[in-house]
Amino acid sequence: MSGAVEAAARAGSGGAAAGSLGPVVVKIGSSTLTTTESSIDYGYLASLADQVAAIKAQGYQPIIVTSAAIACGLERLGMAERPSDMPSLQAAASVGQSALSAAYAQAFEAHGITTSLVLLTRRDTADRSAYLHARDTLGRLLELGVVPVVNENDTVSVEQIRFGDNDTLAALVACLVHARLVIILSDVEGLFDANPAKDPDAALIPLVRAIDEGVLAVAGDAGTVVGSGGMVTKLRAARVLMAAGIPLVVCAGRRPHVVEDVVAGRPCGTRFEAEGPAHEITPRKLWIALGDAAHGAVVVDEGARRALVEQGRSLLCVGVSAVEGSFEAGDIVDVKDDAGLVIGRGRVAAASDELELACGLSREAFARNRILANLAEGPIIHRDELIVFE
Repeated sequence: MSGAVEAAARAGSGGAAAGSLGPVVVKIGSSTLTTTESSIDYGYLASLADQVAAIKAQGYQPIIVTSAAIACGLERLGMAERPSDMPSLQAAASVGQSALSAAYAQAFEAHGITTSLVLLTRRDTADRSAYLHARDTLGRLLELGVVPVVNENDTVSVEQIRFGDNDTLAALVACLVHARLVIILSDVEGLFDANPAKDPDAALIPLVRAIDEGVLAVAGDAGTVVGSGGMVTKLRAARVLMAAGIPLVVCAGRRPHVVEDVVAGRPCGTRFEAEGPAHEITPRKLWIALGDAAHGAVVVDEGARRALVEQGRSLLCVGVSAVEGSFEAGDIVDVKDDAGLVIGRGRVAAASDELELACGLSREAFARNRILANLAEGPIIHRDELIVFE
């Protein structure tokens, strides 16, 4: 485990218990856990429980981030196809959360392991206090020897059903507990240099040290109607985890003994791990990175990008060249370079309409303008409230 992650673990609860090898987050996508969009593969679930039990017996503290509540609900309700209206989807999620939790409990009962159900939404984690309570709860469950099963609360969260992805949730959980490793069990073997469904010569990329424009360019959209995420969401999660010093492996979920192989360090799928040391990331910065969805974005010029990435500076208003979306002071926003690549995320000190008026002005021009004078006095995003992904 990196020094940065160890320091964070000492600073708050939720880290590895004394004598353990540390938390390992295992995320299972809907397309891996189901046979159709309305049928759970219970045989696969049993084999997954075997693997998770095996690494737990080695001393790791596994946490499962699961999808497929809606699919499980459709199965219980006798619906062969996924409905399109939101009330039916949420009703299926309500039925499915209970059924899926029971299925996990039964699968792990054969190993004498207790599971728990933890439901989270962006609404929960956007609140700093709730974020910390979630961290403490997960930490205590691990101390008690429980395998937490985490899912998005699709029953009450419209946005999560339409646009959510459990790849981001897995990264959030990993940062909450200062995980040693994240494993994403997918319906693809990993990241390829081209789309393997269209290019027979596409080759698997076994190791990614940095996520740049080239890596993002080879990521496609979600590959199935069952899942809500694709390789792009996995790369977004990987960028945050790499900054935090937590390795992420994307691999084929139905490969025999895949969880055990990844934990043992055997070649499997694509491993995302930064080459340099982890950033010194406080729990607050991790919350900024993942706890709340971005409310918009600020685009910075090349000089500001260098100041943020290479010099560890705060973002000043003079470095902002454009504004995307509508946000208020105190909101979380993405920071993009002039090519559109997200290079960081932070809490902004001014509203979007103020920044739009200020774009292109010098600091002296701010100072002469009574409306914008406050923007010349301090950073738009302070370094203490900014996480940089490069």
